[in-house]
Amino acid sequence: MKMKELLLFLSCVLCVSTDSLHTDIHIVGCSDFNGEVMFGLDREELWYADFEKQMDVYPQPPFIDPISFGDGAYETAVSNLYTCRQLLQLSRQGMKDYPPLRDAPSGVMIYTRDEVEFTVKNTLICHVTGFYPAPVKVSWTKNEQITTEGSSINTPYPNKDGTFTQIARLKFIPQQGDIYSCTVEHLALTKPLIKIYNVETPETPETPEKPKPSVGPAVFCGLGVIIGLLSAAGGTFFILKANKCI
Repeated sequence: MKMKELLLFLSCVLCVSTDSLHTDIHIVGCSDFNGEVMFGLDREELWYADFEKQMDVYPQPPFIDPISFGDGAYETAVSNLYTCRQLLQLSRQGMKDYPPLRDAPSGVMIYTRDEVEFTVKNTLICHVTGFYPAPVKVSWTKNEQITTEGSSINTPYPNKDGTFTQIARLKFIPQQGDIYSCTVEHLALTKPLIKIYNVETPETPETPEKPKPSVGPAVFCGLGVIIGLLSAAGGTFFILKANKCI
């Protein structure tokens, strides 16, 4: 196992039923300055520890039955974080302070959660993936002014290749001409990555063109008249010619 700057432990359990496959994940990760303890199901967070606010968080939608990890879940996460950092120091001593591996984000996208309607509440999403180690720092601006109200970011989620994904959100009310940006910072970046979102007028459906009159019947009618005249002329010619032969 290759040791990296972030020591990460993953515990995955596959739960198989007759018609579905679910993945349960438990993450304990740490570095000198950051740490993460999270439980998830099918790439969705069920619970994580917020070490800055010193509390546990249940980022579950209100329409599902609540899931609880017990009153001592946050204290257990703090203990796991301490153990993780102890193991990190032992690994450094054993490998003589291995050089850090750093991967800059391979993809940054900004988009809205819902279709844009002016004055209707919406959410901007800044999707960052392919980076190592975790986390990234994401900041928002509105019309070149830093904004924090209504912003949030999830805990780093591991990808299959060992890198991470994080999603930052900003609640906003679309107004014509407003310009938003999300700025991504990471240890492997020499300068921040910036993505811009312009609030533009929603496209209006084009007025359908009036159907043009069909030329088919007129053409066929014209051909019918011409053929009829030619037939009449031919008939007259043969009649006259027959009269001369009498």
